[in-house]
Amino acid sequence: MNIGSVFATTQPVSVGPYHYVPTEWICILFVVLYSISTVLHMGQALKYRLWWMIPTAFLAGVLEVLGWSARLWSSRSPKLLTPYEMQIVGTIVAPTPLVAANFIILGKIITQLGPQFGRLTPKMYTTLFCSFDIICLIVQAVGGASAAHAAGQKTSATMGANIMLGGIVAQLFAIVVYVTLAAEFLLRLKYNAPFRYVDKSHILEKGQSTESKNSQLMLFGVGFCTLCIFIRSVYRTVELANGWAGPVISTERYFDWLDGALVTLAIYTLNFMHPGIWLKKDDPTVSQQTADEEASAT
Repeated sequence: MNIGSVFATTQPVSVGPYHYVPTEWICILFVVLYSISTVLHMGQALKYRLWWMIPTAFLAGVLEVLGWSARLWSSRSPKLLTPYEMQIVGTIVAPTPLVAANFIILGKIITQLGPQFGRLTPKMYTTLFCSFDIICLIVQAVGGASAAHAAGQKTSATMGANIMLGGIVAQLFAIVVYVTLAAEFLLRLKYNAPFRYVDKSHILEKGQSTESKNSQLMLFGVGFCTLCIFIRSVYRTVELANGWAGPVISTERYFDWLDGALVTLAIYTLNFMHPGIWLKKDDPTVSQQTADEEASAT
């Protein structure tokens, strides 16, 4: 057995809507991995009382479990349309709540390291990006449902694919803007260049660093998670733009590595680099300072 055969998956064949038969053991592996992460996220959300992690990271895990369970079903009944329709919606939509978790975490990091260095206030980061993320989620869900319905009716799913494509491209745009603003914040923090006026007692002395080791780890975690989702979104964009019968969507190993594996890395990153562990609890002083920053910004 050569190395290539170990990593290769079922070769594309003209059977069912996938144009291949999903590999059973790979589907089982991802169902198990996502299930473990999802249970951990619920436990961590309850332990650290971070309720917003439930409709974000936990929900993403639930959707991935459903999507990969449907693919497991397809591995045994590759010609059935119902599991194919389920996995379309599940795997397309699932990473979107995970992106929202990253948006919220960035706002909390900015709150702790210095709101005056951000172009937006922490509350604006969360409100603006999460609102846009919800819109992307709805668009992708509508597109996925439309494509699934078309597949069930054996009609063209092009419109549904285009809607999903629009939602993913919009999400890519949001991630790029998010990363740009985060990079600007870090540069302003490093060079002590506040974006807005604050009381002098809140401005750091030159050369003083506010990045604790925990904050640095959390920033690394959010950055890596975002990178994984970004690469996955680029892949799904190319996949959908290539068409339902194109070589990209018809090759199983692309999906396994560039969607399944990358989203697995992303969701586990937030298990290990969990904000409940690496970010300190909000305190009245920080909350009051943040409120003052937002008032001065308006």
